Amino acid sequence: MGFVKTIENIWKIEDLRKRLLITFFFVVIYRFGVHVILPGIDPAALENLHAKAAGGILGIIDMFSGGAFSNASIFALGIMPYISASIVIQLLGMALPYFQKLQREGESGRTKMNQYTRYLTILILLVQGPAYLVGAVGDAAPGATFFSFYLPSAIILAGGSMFVLWLGERITDKGIGNGISFIILVGIIARLPHALIGEFVARLGSQAGGLVMFLIEVLFLLLVICGAILLVQGTRRIPVQYAKRVVGNKQYGGARQYIPLKVNAANVMPIIFAQAIMFIPITIAGFSTDKSSGFLQAFTDHTTVWYNLVFSLLIIVFTWFYTAVTINPVQMADELKRNNGFIPGIKPGKKTAEYIDNVMSRITLPGSLFLALVAILPAFASYFGISREFAQFFGGTSLLILVGVVLDTLQQIESHLLMRHYDGLLKSGRIKGRSGSIAAY
Repeated sequence: MGFVKTIENIWKIEDLRKRLLITFFFVVIYRFGVHVILPGIDPAALENLHAKAAGGILGIIDMFSGGAFSNASIFALGIMPYISASIVIQLLGMALPYFQKLQREGESGRTKMNQYTRYLTILILLVQGPAYLVGAVGDAAPGATFFSFYLPSAIILAGGSMFVLWLGERITDKGIGNGISFIILVGIIARLPHALIGEFVARLGSQAGGLVMFLIEVLFLLLVICGAILLVQGTRRIPVQYAKRVVGNKQYGGARQYIPLKVNAANVMPIIFAQAIMFIPITIAGFSTDKSSGFLQAFTDHTTVWYNLVFSLLIIVFTWFYTAVTINPVQMADELKRNNGFIPGIKPGKKTAEYIDNVMSRITLPGSLFLALVAILPAFASYFGISREFAQFFGGTSLLILVGVVLDTLQQIESHLLMRHYDGLLKSGRIKGRSGSIAAY
């Protein structure tokens, strides 16, 4: 009955109810657009595209787009071009003084950077759109010419992707929040029932284990989800003591508090960074006439050794990079000193910054290794006979986004409940929020 009571409490809050309904409305629009096929495409000729998107990197792209990629939909390119552009702009913020200046200008600087991100998204779409049409959809458009199909379809794909971006921003502003993340979450969840039923039917018809193997797979999937939750929420707490201050007749400070440092401060971003780079061979393959190239075959199949080795190394590197960008030990030390706080046994100022940096370095290494392991688990699942479509849920970007965005959404709903003095979603304690996640988009 506690769950029913929580639902009743959610429905009683007018603002939260309105946000949930708006989010549902925008999700319905998005799911409708996923099934709107590009003009000039023969729906009966899409079997080849469905086969291409059944596994590998194309399968991951199709999952992020909620099936729009394999349907040759107007939303086929989804939100990934915008994420790729965001990654490039963030990297430029580390390399170019102009973008560094914009980052320090507050709201006006963020507005300009968002404009540059959108311009770069359009440029990426002008490359990915034709690559998608030539490399994946061309066979399904009989009699297609440049002016009758490729040019208008490329414009429609670019417009569809920007419309998906607009939907995500409206969910952030008017809905439950985390709009871009929520769009990706919807696409991932939309594929889960089909993949689960397909694996169940395949195991029933198999002589190797049958239903027992399917139950083992589901149990292992639950264990992986628990591990992903620990990775998302795991923290190392640093004790902080605040000096006592007397103002008038009242005494302030003196209590010990803690600074929570996340084991995986970068969350899912390193996988998204690495995945965006690993998408490059797909774009090259779209324009390449030699589809049998060893390089393209090795880096367009997510089960190959070279793909997973490079993918893991990129994740580890980006974890360290993104953590260094988002966590500033010097700023944290200055904030502590300004508020009369100090770490017991550590001198304020430079020594405190060095201590925090050393702690982050020690916890980032195991966090990056575990993140890389979770990212390549789908390849191991495929190796042990699990269908490629279902194996994608055993790790990688899809699982971490699924776990992270669900926790973020639950945390936001709980904050609305607690703010109006209702019980939270969990009686045993509040859901921990996250920072620096994909929800930052």
